[in-house]
Amino acid sequence: MIVYVPLDSAARSVSADDVAEEIVGEARRRGLEVELRRNGSRGAFWAEPLVEAVTPSGRVAYGPVEPGDVAGLFDAGLFDGAAHHLRLGPVDQISYLARQQRVTFQRCGIIEPHSVSDFAAHGGFVGLKRALTMDPAAIVAAVTASGLRGRGGAGFPTGIKWKTVLNEPEGQKYIVCNADEGDGGTYADRVLMEGDPFSLIEGMAIAGLAVGATRGYVYVRSEYPAAFASMARAVSIARENGYLGEQVAGSGHAFDIDVRLGAGAYICGEETALLESLEGKRGVIRPRPPLPAVSGLFGRPTVVNNVLTLATVPMILADGPEKHAELGSGRSRGTAVIQLAGNVLRAGLVEVPFGITLGQLIEDFGGGTASGRPLRAVQVGGPLGAYFPESLLDTAIDYEAFAERGGLLGHGGVVVFDDTVDMASQARFAMEFCAVESCGKCTPCRIGSTRGVEVIDRIVAGEDRAANLELLDDLLEVMRDGSLCGLGGLTPYPVGSALRHFPEDFDRPPRVREETTP
Repeated sequence: MIVYVPLDSAARSVSADDVAEEIVGEARRRGLEVELRRNGSRGAFWAEPLVEAVTPSGRVAYGPVEPGDVAGLFDAGLFDGAAHHLRLGPVDQISYLARQQRVTFQRCGIIEPHSVSDFAAHGGFVGLKRALTMDPAAIVAAVTASGLRGRGGAGFPTGIKWKTVLNEPEGQKYIVCNADEGDGGTYADRVLMEGDPFSLIEGMAIAGLAVGATRGYVYVRSEYPAAFASMARAVSIARENGYLGEQVAGSGHAFDIDVRLGAGAYICGEETALLESLEGKRGVIRPRPPLPAVSGLFGRPTVVNNVLTLATVPMILADGPEKHAELGSGRSRGTAVIQLAGNVLRAGLVEVPFGITLGQLIEDFGGGTASGRPLRAVQVGGPLGAYFPESLLDTAIDYEAFAERGGLLGHGGVVVFDDTVDMASQARFAMEFCAVESCGKCTPCRIGSTRGVEVIDRIVAGEDRAANLELLDDLLEVMRDGSLCGLGGLTPYPVGSALRHFPEDFDRPPRVREETTP
């Protein structure tokens, strides 16, 4: 008898470890031979801990399971998939999961994260082995043809970045994975690093083959100790099994990876600040040009991609670029990985082809607000993303569609707010966030955000509102056009959208509410 209990941090935060221990103990008390396996999360956080029992008809899910539920599950017939008030049914028939189309996360929650054999049995390393039969230009061409764009926020075509690095003169080149996932309401990188770390390793190895790099680094957010440990363990296992090192998968190509813990600064999620930190320096923005693809880590040509971008590459090589390009809409090809958070009934990770609307995601997958109150605002793209009112919920999940409406898709974080939110307070929070997290390199970000907090305070206090609103508008323009990076340059998105869509909240003193910050 086999049972799966997630080792994902989100599941562990709601007692998954205790549930696992109780299952082992209950089996021992009953004299049953039960094999406990720890898998990653399937992303249905509203059902965690999600216990999956292997039955004659497949894996059947129960959740959310608490330690006190375990004895009752055994009594009911857990390993027969028997009826119970926590029974969700066969995993692949759960509506939340069945309606998704998983590419990047196709193995998450299914395999044991650090089992090379389990990974390979579910299609792992097929893309890498195919890449080993291709020349570098052909690998880059396949990634370009797939339409894959950077999933870290900017949406820059991955193939173009790789081609730039490939075309640089021979010598030391690097692959850097930006795993410093710092946006509030986002967790996809962590879920993948904890649940399917070999997919990231495989993607980085393919990138190394494509551009002639022999060294890679994974820069993991310091607040992700479990993800850091998971990646470090997976890299060691991959090396022991010949998928990293001097002879990648028995070929004549060398590629190895180091896993580094981040500096604990939001700004280090910006690629040039990340490179500075990797070099052992303070994480501050580098002026551009030169771009990292030309002069990156230690002054050498460097591919900098985020976790989801690199982890998608193996499927493109394994299945062919055409299959990836068939999914999506417009210039946004493939799947979008959306993370639902905030005041939403069913929080969790959703992977679907680009083109679904924001409203469909929130209602069909999220189930509306957790409070049951009317939805008022949705922030997409992290703390620097725009606030969309209910009237814009028909916006398609598509890079260009969001840009047309003054927003950005970013890393796919969606934070929901009901009608108790005070949008003036949210705008102030965005300015204050920028002030706290600024690296201090440029004046528009460092000083502009500090002055912005003061101006918003004066507006909501009713002090010379017309003049201060005009001043705030000018300040947002300076920050947008004059900041060296996206921290100061994108702060006008949440502030400006709050002013534009919810002007009434700036016309009186801010209300005292529990939901004033994300």
